[in-house]
Amino acid sequence: MDTQDAQDEQDAVREAAVERALDALDLDAKTRLLAGQDTWSLPALPDIGLRSLVMSDGPIGVRGVRWSAADPSVALPSSTALAATWDPSLVRRAGRLLAQEARRKGVHVLLAPTVNLHRSPLGGRHFECYSEDPYLTGEIGTGYVRGVQEGGVGATVKHFVANDAETERFTVNNVVGPRPLRELYLFPFEAIVRTARPWAVLSAYNAVNGTTMTEHRRLQKDVLRGEWGFDGVVVSDWMAARSTAGTILAGLDIAMPGPRTVYGPALAAAVRAGEVPESAIDAAVRNVLRLAARVGILDGVPALVAQEDLPASVDGDALAREIARRSFVLVRNEPGADGGRALPVDPAEVRTIALLGAAARDARILGGGSAEVFPAHVVSPLDGLRAALPEGVRLTYAVGADPSDELAVAGRGFSVHAVCRDVAGRELGGEPLPNGQVMWLGDLPEGVSYDALHTVEINGTFTPSESGAHSFGTKGVGAFVLTVDGQVLFDGVQIPDADDPFEAFFGSPVRRGEVELTAGEPVEVRLVHTVTKLADAPVDAVSCALVHGTPLRDPEELLEEAVAVAAAADTAVVVVATTERVESEGFDRTDLRLPGRQDELVRRVAAVNPRTVVVVNSGSPVELPWREDVAAVLLGWFPGQEAGAALADVLLGTEEPGGRLPTTWPARLEDAPVTQVVPTDGELGYDEGLFIGYSAWEKAGAAPAYSFGHGLGYTTWEYKSIALSRSATTATAPDTATVMVRVRNTGPRPGREVVQIYLAPSAPDPDRPARRLAGFASVDAGQGETVTVEIALPRRAFEIWDEAADTWRLAPGTYAVEAGRSVGDLRLRATLEVKG
Repeated sequence: MDTQDAQDEQDAVREAAVERALDALDLDAKTRLLAGQDTWSLPALPDIGLRSLVMSDGPIGVRGVRWSAADPSVALPSSTALAATWDPSLVRRAGRLLAQEARRKGVHVLLAPTVNLHRSPLGGRHFECYSEDPYLTGEIGTGYVRGVQEGGVGATVKHFVANDAETERFTVNNVVGPRPLRELYLFPFEAIVRTARPWAVLSAYNAVNGTTMTEHRRLQKDVLRGEWGFDGVVVSDWMAARSTAGTILAGLDIAMPGPRTVYGPALAAAVRAGEVPESAIDAAVRNVLRLAARVGILDGVPALVAQEDLPASVDGDALAREIARRSFVLVRNEPGADGGRALPVDPAEVRTIALLGAAARDARILGGGSAEVFPAHVVSPLDGLRAALPEGVRLTYAVGADPSDELAVAGRGFSVHAVCRDVAGRELGGEPLPNGQVMWLGDLPEGVSYDALHTVEINGTFTPSESGAHSFGTKGVGAFVLTVDGQVLFDGVQIPDADDPFEAFFGSPVRRGEVELTAGEPVEVRLVHTVTKLADAPVDAVSCALVHGTPLRDPEELLEEAVAVAAAADTAVVVVATTERVESEGFDRTDLRLPGRQDELVRRVAAVNPRTVVVVNSGSPVELPWREDVAAVLLGWFPGQEAGAALADVLLGTEEPGGRLPTTWPARLEDAPVTQVVPTDGELGYDEGLFIGYSAWEKAGAAPAYSFGHGLGYTTWEYKSIALSRSATTATAPDTATVMVRVRNTGPRPGREVVQIYLAPSAPDPDRPARRLAGFASVDAGQGETVTVEIALPRRAFEIWDEAADTWRLAPGTYAVEAGRSVGDLRLRATLEVKG
């Protein structure tokens, strides 16, 4: 029996088991199975041998059911960093690691990857998405899904579809034309569904062309299931399902979270009232049972991936470090007066390195919101460089400028625990806390019920490392009493300051007072939070935090100190970053500026040190007004838990920066062709049509700071020749077209190059982008080595969506097949004739 026959036989066994289980369920059991029993899971049905299905947020780590630092997770670099590797095989390895983490935490389905597009640089959640380009997004997402599911865990492709901004995301109606909907926003979903066969898709909050996505029959049933052959489950984004009959009839299988939901008893009642046929329930239950069988929680049915077939164990720390350095994009590295370039730094030639910036000490490793996880450790740039530098090289550090003036969750120096009490003050239970934050979503400490819970106390001690006036505050919504060293700093109510329920739940840190403390002398701290319970809340959630800030220093004094440190060093490395108040789920950005006085810090350091290197930690583009004034600029995204170790590898030249830009980087916000993310009267028109990203820049004739695909390494490359396979030049349908590109490493060391192929129709067409990414491949070569890379061009690269016929249509004509280092650096060209 060959592999396909064996697979078909196993599928038949699973399908038969699914039908037996379905036949054994009554209506109430079936409808219960389609609704969350709590925040993260579906109910078990012991009568048919079905265990509870557990889901968890991603996409760069697996949180599990506890949103708490008490249950740490590996934190990989941001999704933009994954895409910046331009390496689906590396992302596939990341998926295997995440599956390993999921199995460790008892998670069966990971709510990732996010494959929405970078339509505008103002999108607040872009760090969680891959790219502005649908093809690159589809390739990276395919690698991710394959890796996760090879580990026996279901991947959930999200957010289906056009969830490309955060403003009014629960209610916005995104108006998208049929052609851009197909060629851009549906494109990566289709590619992943057809090639990686994901086990789940998550339906978005927003509406598309007037219909809420969870009720969008055309897209969920006709397109996703009908055209693409999707056989997994469709699960709602959390709280996105707003109707009973409308969602089930439109193909939504699971409504999350629970226990208060539009499915469950409400769905059973709708069937009994004749509003919903039971066949619609059966179809959804069949999909859920198929998923359960695949992940191995339906008795008597082998999991799709047997225990002995699971991938080999992955070293999470090592892989996080590899991905980070492979994602770093070197966008500038100019020669100095001596002819040498600032990077890599040669430890044999420098005596002193100045490291500057608050983000160098307190690493900005991930974006805010549901993508947040809590790693067991974080290697900051300061830690990483200290560990990597040899004896004889001095590392000096100064803050220079802090990107945030907000208080942070209590961490270093705090030893705290949580205590839960009822209304009479009786202790119900508790748990130790690794920091000053409590975040429980439907999963409370042992012995604590939500109904009985009245207050949560965060108690413990704080031992300061420096003397002075320390600031303390609260974060969350509701009543608080904050006491430090016997002083009551606050006794009152904190009101939500955001319309988005996600933002309101998390709250903003509020400074409540200062206390003079002495370094090394511990003091008692206590925060009592009265839990706010909303009758219509879909989940039983508790969130609050004790926040803290070290003694404030004069900002000018900090800048002057940094300038002095930089002036005395051979090389100055400035780390700048955004904060979670800039890039997070729940809101979009209003500008692209770095927060605080970080731009001023860079300018002043560059003025005193000609070998100034700037490391930018942001999940998506920010303005770099000083970029021409510094020697080197390295884009580090949100680099994950091994940030500092990976940065040291690249700065010191142990490894080269391997990343290429997955999104165009504007010089100024006003230069960007697409910036509208705020709806008007609840509606956001995608009026730019097909022209987003580099296509929009080319149409506008504008030059960004750095082009899509751009990235330098530590060596140089010559593009020697391009050729097309003979069948490609004559075929009427270019399914087998192959491009062969020869490149030579002309630089001083081994390196990695990403060869990019773009297709440009020769006939001008104002309704069609000038060129599109059609393929890419990575190649490694030693010094002086010439290598040939072969890149297949898919038929879809030559197709357009025919709105009149409502189908894909081959677009005949002459195409320029262009090879290069970026869309702005195309070095070779061949011609391909495609006949209709």
